[in-house]
Amino acid sequence: MSANDYDIVVIGAGVAGLNAAIAAARHGARTMIVDMLGAGGQVINVDRIDNFPGPAEGMSGFELGPMLQMQADEAGVEFALDTIETIARTDTGFRIAGSDLDLTAGAVIIAAGSAKRTLGIPGEAELEGRGVSHCASCDGPLMRGKDVCIIGGGDSALDEALALVPHAARITVIHHGSRLTASAALQAKAREASNIEVRPNTIVTAIRGEGGVSAITVRDLPTGTESDIPCHGVFVYVGLEPNTAFLGQSVTLAADGRIVVDLDMQTSVPGIFAAGDIRTRSVAHLAASAGDGVTAAISAVRYLAEQDDDTQQAGPRFAAAASAG
Repeated sequence: MSANDYDIVVIGAGVAGLNAAIAAARHGARTMIVDMLGAGGQVINVDRIDNFPGPAEGMSGFELGPMLQMQADEAGVEFALDTIETIARTDTGFRIAGSDLDLTAGAVIIAAGSAKRTLGIPGEAELEGRGVSHCASCDGPLMRGKDVCIIGGGDSALDEALALVPHAARITVIHHGSRLTASAALQAKAREASNIEVRPNTIVTAIRGEGGVSAITVRDLPTGTESDIPCHGVFVYVGLEPNTAFLGQSVTLAADGRIVVDLDMQTSVPGIFAAGDIRTRSVAHLAASAGDGVTAAISAVRYLAEQDDDTQQAGPRFAAAASAG
């Protein structure tokens, strides 16, 4: 009988975390997954997923999240809703403490993902939820017949702009660069939409409105000229910040805040692994995040098998599971 509550605790229930938990449980590990929001992570806000194996016509993130949770349930994974605040080493593994939970585990997989970056401009925080949003596929129906602005030029920005096409009267995509960074396929779809206009070389300096968004102020970078664009909705997609603040100095972080890992998803601390876009060198692709999760799980199981050899605490099941991984 292990001295720990669980063999493996996974922090984060996005695609990386869910796949890690499923793989760990199928390898015989008593597994708990903890997330403050539930299964799915950022992907549940995606209107259509085309870059993940599945139906040829794609699927929504709202569909994918529950599918993965069902697989995790069937594998015997336990779920808990909480925000993890600290990870500390113990004699037999790690103590994982949250707002409510206080658990111990032999190994930890950090798959807490990233949070949407904000613009940090006047009016953004004040009008959040009153016209400022980070989920066009969620709030799109509220914009029916209205003018909206999308801030950003990557895949997320164009994907959500396309989700607004059936609803909004006019969609203006604001991007600071001279050209969009979204995939060629998404750019082609955007060009086909008659109500999408792209404004390159432009930044947003303020969001205006009383009780709701009425306009944004933009600056044309080549000329420095500022002007207002009337709109009722502003959807912000300017990148992600890794959710690593809670880790403090417990593992080595890169300059951008992501967790440094090796090819086995091992962090600087033996027994702590990381997966998904929270780690260094992540390509931020759903399929890659799923693979990260499986790699981290197998590495964690192998780590437990090594501890089993040294202490005889984890039980013989890990030796067979690790060699089969």
